[in-house]
This record gives sequence, C-alpha cells and structure tokens, in this order.
Amino acid sequence: MPYITAADRTEIFYKDWGSGQPVVFSHGWPLNADAWDSQLRLVAENGYRAIAHDRRGHGRSTQAWSGNDMDTYADDLFSLLETLDLRGAILVGHSTGGGEVARFLGRHGSTRVSKAVLLGAVPPLMLKTDANPGGVPIEVFDDIRAGVLADRSQFYKDLSAPFYGANRPGSTVSQGTREAFWLMSMQCGLKGAYDCVKQFSETDFTEDLRRIDVPTLIAHGDDDQIVPIANAAIKSAELVKDATLQVYEGAPHGLTGSFNDAFNADLLAFIQS
Repeated sequence: MPYITAADRTEIFYKDWGSGQPVVFSHGWPLNADAWDSQLRLVAENGYRAIAHDRRGHGRSTQAWSGNDMDTYADDLFSLLETLDLRGAILVGHSTGGGEVARFLGRHGSTRVSKAVLLGAVPPLMLKTDANPGGVPIEVFDDIRAGVLADRSQFYKDLSAPFYGANRPGSTVSQGTREAFWLMSMQCGLKGAYDCVKQFSETDFTEDLRRIDVPTLIAHGDDDQIVPIANAAIKSAELVKDATLQVYEGAPHGLTGSFNDAFNADLLAFIQS
C-alpha cells in the first residue's frame, strides 16, 4: 500500500487512482479515505487523478500519539502534495476535512492548488463562544469525547443515524451504509479520535477562509444535524472571496442516496469548469 512520510516520520496512507489533473480529498471524522470512494471513482473515470489519504490516527495511517492537531493535519496534507509533486490540485474536504483544507490554504497558500471544495465543512468555528453565539455548546463536544472513551463502538453505531439522517421520518438510509460508517470509525485510533474532537470543534478558521484565493465551492445540506449550516457554510461563503454556495434541501451531513448523486454532479461540473 502507498504511504508518504510526514515531517515527524508518521506514515500517511493514500490511495491514488487515475491520471490527469489531481483532485485531492480530505475525509471527515472519524472516517478514512474510503468514505470518498464514490467520488474518487467518478473523477478518475472522467480524466482526473483522484487521491485521498487517511488522516494521521485514522484508517491505515500511523496511530500517532502526537500531532493530532489541525496545523499538523494541514502539514501532512502539504507533505502529500509535495511528495507526489502535485500541481494545480483541486482540494476537496468534508466536515473536519473541510477544516483541514481551509487550514492548508491559510497556512501553506495556493501555489499547488487551483480550486477548493468545502462540503458540510466545520469552518469558520463550530464552538459557541461570546463572539460566536450561534455555535454549538461545549457540552455537546464533551459528550462526544465521553462517548468515545466509554464505548466508542456503540457511540459510532448511534452517531451513524444523525450523520446520514437515518433518524428522520421516511429515511431510506441502508443498514449497510451505517455499518460501513461504524467499520471506518473503528479503524480510527482512540487517541487520534479523542484529540480530533477538540480540533474540529474549537479551531477558528476565520482567517484561513479570508486567505483563500482560489475559486471555492461551499456545499452543505440544510438538514445537517452534525455541522449546522447556519453557523458553517452560510458564514464561510461570506468570508471566502471567490465562493459559490450550494445548499441541498433536506440533505444530511453524510453523503448518501440522492444527496450523494447531486453532490457528485456538482463536484464534476465544478472541477471541469
């Protein structure tokens, strides 16, 4: 399996399909690159080089004790682009991966990047603070940490319902989709999973978003129970200079069913434009 070596010798797994202009995917918490398989196949079949890595602590990458922070996640992504010498890359990030993409562009710039896509992404800031009264209370994230520590297997099984909107009336989310979420989640190391909660909830990406200087598609479901749209995509679209906002009516946080189909069409149109 292919790996690159990060600055601190952590091994980062990646998958690399197709050839052409690179499209690089960053996954959400607590998943791995396999969450992007539908999109990787789509772009590779349409003449692009599709690349997705497992964040440190997640999937097949090293379950590092240290470096489970947003700056290091962005640095690992930078190491991936440098090691593979990717140029003109289109960065695509979902949820925590959207934060990773924003921090990458804020920290490393767009020398190797031509476009960006933020899907159901955590920026600008998830946490409720005096300056961010519309955010999510810290108690919610404390409960996530407690669930991960107490019985992460059951916690992930339960989390899959709001993640894909399976708790909504009339949901058609399959049991297989929820079990795939659980399987990927269980491949995430306990330390990395626990540490990452603070990173996706408390990191302020406001200045990173202001530094983005490439065309950016900001896509979000308006029934996202994990990253509520009002405090995420709506605000991000106001901060990114060249942003296009795409809202999916009734769509949850995780890609599934008609939401997956609609996003795939919009993603392909955006990278081809």
